[in-house]
Amino acid sequence: MNVQKQADCAGTILAGGRSRRMGGGLKALEFLGGRPMLSHVIDRLAPQVDTLWLSVETASEKWSPFGLQQLPDPLPGSRGPLGGLLAALERAAAQAYDWLLLAPCDAPFLPLDLAGRLRGHAETTAATIVTVSRQGQLHPVFSLWRRDELACVEDAVRGQGMAGFRAFLDSRPHAVLEWGDGDEDPFYNVNDRHALERAETRLAESRGIQS
Repeated sequence: MNVQKQADCAGTILAGGRSRRMGGGLKALEFLGGRPMLSHVIDRLAPQVDTLWLSVETASEKWSPFGLQQLPDPLPGSRGPLGGLLAALERAAAQAYDWLLLAPCDAPFLPLDLAGRLRGHAETTAATIVTVSRQGQLHPVFSLWRRDELACVEDAVRGQGMAGFRAFLDSRPHAVLEWGDGDEDPFYNVNDRHALERAETRLAESRGIQS
């Protein structure tokens, strides 16, 4: 697939979760196919955006080997993905990026055309927020945000203590891009050890087909 970089679009990988279902620690650093899972996400997301950042709960040297600028949560303690979005939108506004693409750190098979398709849907619908749905399941963490949403996100996080995407999206107009069905789920999340084992199998099978 031809990956097309989206101009005036920054990207952020959300890695601020506490990975309770994985047994704690940093699931982005779990190995998949001999490499940290985060490396797979970076490889697929970085070519789609002008610049790529890493949203974390607190800055740490553990993330340094990946070479991404870290965006710590704007308030003490884990504020969920909405806190990570706020930090990223603040940085996007400071650096004059109009658009921000989000993806989680546990999606090693994310689409290589995610940014392009979300941007196209935003232009078609004139939406400032576009999320993905597949087979009737909403995936709000895979989403595109215009920096105009900064004030509303800031009020939700700092003013209302909101942490999750779904409650926020219920309060804001947004568009949903229905992703086509395929043999494999590109939005597959590695949330626990069993899911990591399945991802290992899927990765091995894909490499076998390509070799």
